[in-house]
Amino acid sequence: MFGYDGTPAPFFIPDHTHTHTHTHTHTAQAQFTCPLTCFSQIKAIKEGSVIRQDSSADTADRRPQRPRLARRNIMDTVWWIAPFALPAVLFALCSLYLLRNPQVLHRRKHLAFSSRHVSHRGGAGERIENTMEAFTHAVEAGTEMLELDCHLTLDGYVMVSHDKNLERQTGHDVPISSLKLQDLPLYRKKLEVTFYVGHYSTGQDRKFALLEDVFKTFPEMPINIEVKENNDLLIKKVSSLVKKYGRESITVWATEDSDIMAKCRKQGPAMPYSFTMRRGILLLVLFYTGLLPFVPLGESLLQFYLPSVINRTYIPEESILKKRFVVYLMEKLTMRKSLFDHLVKRGMQVQLFVCNEESDMDAAFSVGATGVMSDYPTLLSEYLKKHPVPPAM
Repeated sequence: MFGYDGTPAPFFIPDHTHTHTHTHTHTAQAQFTCPLTCFSQIKAIKEGSVIRQDSSADTADRRPQRPRLARRNIMDTVWWIAPFALPAVLFALCSLYLLRNPQVLHRRKHLAFSSRHVSHRGGAGERIENTMEAFTHAVEAGTEMLELDCHLTLDGYVMVSHDKNLERQTGHDVPISSLKLQDLPLYRKKLEVTFYVGHYSTGQDRKFALLEDVFKTFPEMPINIEVKENNDLLIKKVSSLVKKYGRESITVWATEDSDIMAKCRKQGPAMPYSFTMRRGILLLVLFYTGLLPFVPLGESLLQFYLPSVINRTYIPEESILKKRFVVYLMEKLTMRKSLFDHLVKRGMQVQLFVCNEESDMDAAFSVGATGVMSDYPTLLSEYLKKHPVPPAM
């Protein structure tokens, strides 16, 4: 009925002559009609199946290709991110490695001293602060560094005094710069310890000390000098005294103000110096961006609050530090052992202040401090005897 190509084959009707013409004609028509009917039915079925197949294909094409499109979108995203992600990953890995191994890029600093025990204001909790009696007592108690502040008198003497105005220390509301040396009043008989609220110190010596007398009396003792006022003459005179007594390597410049520090370094470039407030903030930015391991640092000491003492043993004057959240944030951002360990490996010393209880001393050393400032040199010495220097330090 059908050829090999699917088309209907020719149909031939035999030409026979019968006596029954009508019957023969009817039969011939039936024989002729059946093949055509079959052909039509088969063709319809065939076309119908094609139509159904085409319909199924169209339906399949119209189905949402979600998995395939999702995979394609993911791949497109990966190829777009890859050029940026690979350098970022490499940077992060290099930064982490150099944070732990800074000696690869930086030469280790070698200071002439190492001070775990630092007496704040000469040990302001056990003797009147910044007096010769306080300094002597701290040295006898085993301190390894004296911390003090300086101001100028009217006649140009460099005096050891924390405050510019003498009201808190003496009861006289007058700036130290307005008085001559011989006119300076005595300290109060009983003086509250600034970093241990409610506690007071007393002593036999109530006189203000000359910086030069401190240098003469303790020629080999490392001393940290904080310069609080932007006074060119004061900075010049302090630097001259340091040079006069040949103690550039064991006397540290300290100040919160970067402008003052620039002048200090200009006058005494051979002296080690600590981070200022601005430089300390920059240090944190470098640390959290991963850039710190790549940046050289000129400072030799990092000196900072132990935040946990704020609003507990120390009540700050700054209103912002009286907010609990600010102090909490400060502690979380600054007390990073990985940061301190990195600085120590670069040869710097990390000193936290002011720790007047053993729990605070524990907290400072556990976070990576190499030294602690305290108003109680005897207490700190006893603590250090019970907690000797770790082998890694």
